[in-house]
Amino acid sequence: MAQNTRTAPAGTPTNVTQKHNKGGIGESILRPDGTLKVTGEFAYSSDMWHEDMLWGQTLRSTVAHAEIVSIDISEALAMPGVYSVLTYDDLPAEMKNYGLEIQDTPVLANGRVRHHGEPVALVAADHPETARRAAAKIKIDYRELPLVTDEASALAPDAPLIHENRDDHHIGHVPHPNIVHRQPIIRGNVEEARKRADVIVEGEYTFGMQDQAFLGPESGLAVPSEDGGVELYVATQWLHSDLQQIAPVLGLPPEKVRMTLSGVGGAFGGREDISMQIHACLLALATNKPVKIVYNRFESFFGHVHRHPAKLYYEHGATKDGKLTHMKCKIVLDGGAYASASPAVVGNASSLSVGPYVLEDVDIEAIALYTNNPPCGAMRGFGAVQACFAYEAQMDKLAAKLGMDPVEFRQLNAMEMGTVMPTGQVVDAPAPVAELLRRVKARPLPPERQWETAGENADVRALPGGLSNTTHGEGVVRGVGYAVGIKNVGFSEGFDDYSTARVRLEVINGEPVAMVHTAMAEVGQGGITVHTQIARTELGVTQVTIHPADTQVGSAGSTSASRQTYMTGGAVKNTCEAVREALLEIGRRKNGSYHPAWATAELLLEGGKVVTDGGEVLADIADILEDEAIDLELEFRHAPTEAFDLRTGQGNGHVQYTFAAHRAVVEVDTELGLVKVVELATAQDVGKALNMLSVVGQIQGGTTQGLGVAIMEEIIVDPKTAKVRNPSFTDYLIPTILDTPTIPVDVLELADPKAPYGLRGMGEAPTLSSTPAVIAAIRQATGLEINKTPIRPEALTGTL
Repeated sequence: MAQNTRTAPAGTPTNVTQKHNKGGIGESILRPDGTLKVTGEFAYSSDMWHEDMLWGQTLRSTVAHAEIVSIDISEALAMPGVYSVLTYDDLPAEMKNYGLEIQDTPVLANGRVRHHGEPVALVAADHPETARRAAAKIKIDYRELPLVTDEASALAPDAPLIHENRDDHHIGHVPHPNIVHRQPIIRGNVEEARKRADVIVEGEYTFGMQDQAFLGPESGLAVPSEDGGVELYVATQWLHSDLQQIAPVLGLPPEKVRMTLSGVGGAFGGREDISMQIHACLLALATNKPVKIVYNRFESFFGHVHRHPAKLYYEHGATKDGKLTHMKCKIVLDGGAYASASPAVVGNASSLSVGPYVLEDVDIEAIALYTNNPPCGAMRGFGAVQACFAYEAQMDKLAAKLGMDPVEFRQLNAMEMGTVMPTGQVVDAPAPVAELLRRVKARPLPPERQWETAGENADVRALPGGLSNTTHGEGVVRGVGYAVGIKNVGFSEGFDDYSTARVRLEVINGEPVAMVHTAMAEVGQGGITVHTQIARTELGVTQVTIHPADTQVGSAGSTSASRQTYMTGGAVKNTCEAVREALLEIGRRKNGSYHPAWATAELLLEGGKVVTDGGEVLADIADILEDEAIDLELEFRHAPTEAFDLRTGQGNGHVQYTFAAHRAVVEVDTELGLVKVVELATAQDVGKALNMLSVVGQIQGGTTQGLGVAIMEEIIVDPKTAKVRNPSFTDYLIPTILDTPTIPVDVLELADPKAPYGLRGMGEAPTLSSTPAVIAAIRQATGLEINKTPIRPEALTGTL
């Protein structure tokens, strides 16, 4: 195979080495990429550069559902500096669609667009402004088609079909072609259980569409290779999944598409799908020049999937002494124009829809729809967030109707180890739901109306409205709300979920050095820090080098589902253990005759030495290895799961469960509808904190995202046109440091015996219960029944 002789582009990831930090598992060591990021020296994917590169631009549809009558690219091609203009007819391979599970997403629109902002044409030019102007000169004649925007229009008998002639494996199990996937869960007998209920509450809830709002836009650099392949440097969450989707539509074997992870500026699920990867490669191969694509913020809102908006219909019953009798619910998720991860989101939403409670009689249905709204897929919490908002509102309604304390009511019904889930799966690890609630309730409340006692030192930021200085305390009322949630960890429903790690141990300049090579996407979660700690712990070395993530090593799966520390961390641990055994075998071979402990004692690697469990030093690692190197690559798999039954929903579908509880304290100006979240306390069981500093950061970050969806974040889609109305950070609001309250964190460490080091995946759980806790606090402050997220000022003042 011919070797690529092009120089590496500027900004190419380099090895990250920590030479002096001796911290292993359990220590809060600093991140090796942290200083570079806070000083602005870290190379993100948008910083990539090649001396002779072109700039790519995507032309997107201006309407949500239309037939493409004609495309005229002549003016764009005629512009000086334009190297290539591509449409669907220029695609090189028989495969022209891609997708995570269902390959229903066209690389470029083929005669029809199904959502606002769908890619229609590509341009490569020698300057980004030239590329933008050329794209604007492409003339497209659309004939608009009837829109499908909600459940009623999607499921009507004469509804336009978003995808005609479906042949995916879900089509035989759904009652309408505009349903992507349907998952019922039936357990017990709801009708009989309803007769035992002394109180019954019902609720209809609406959950808005949330954007991942990562700060680093979609970007990457594709460089054609001399062998006819392409090298792609890109910010993504899942290198090997990208590869499996990219290679077929390029008409290339996978080995000719070589991918390297570039610096990722956040993800939260929004980079699990393809965005600009295929487009950059197509333009690079068409021009035989490197091509860089960087979305601006406006285009980013159209370039990735969002969190599914949802309608949720719930009924709960309880006895007069507070025990739950039954639950019935229907969850309708809007998946938008293409499937993305909707089938898996449906599985999560249905199987976790009861929350962390004991319920033996349930009737659950979850569906995802095809519509002409923006495509929706993975986002932190993945179906469990929407359900948690609804079932926690129901718990408050039941407690109020029974005259019970809302926390005590939850504790009375809380699941524990040994509880049987509605799917029939037994919770086989600690489930400290009641204890988490106890801890957040026991925490002292912050002082009320602090601005009144501060005198001249009063800070306007402590008031609702903050620096807008709109209130001085008139009409401000405090509210306190509680919530708790349950989230699964890892890929579920029989998916072959595994991770790969390669570890090399050798002597460099007289010192043993470990190199860890995985395809894990470091998206800000701190995975490379943990891998360093694991290698130090297992191999007893100080110096650990993290190789840039790429597809030259086996798959690490996606950086999602709270799985990477469990899965790729588990792979690194297992491979390090195998390297350690190989090292000890070399030591036995070389030194076994000199000391009986080589054959009889339990040997450890500590401080660069081989020691007995009694602390006696047998040899230096460097002396054992000398000029040898140990280089191993192994896979790690969790315990197998199984698909949920398509009629009853029964099955051991999940790997692990994780739990978090929140208490929100808010102050609401009831006259102006302004909300100040004063404190958002949380407690979470993490199994084992491998790096407490990172754990607390993840919990606080997830909590803040939940705060955002409670009171400000929503993509607004015009119901008449299905167009996005607020694709900017001017109109799509996310919490800033001024909106973020104090977030006290209480961490429990109750080990899961099946998991590496006993850990639990913990990145998503705080996003679940923070939202309903804030909403519950606002309800208490205002007395209003709030059944929608986000809650806006006009809804609190009655001026909606």
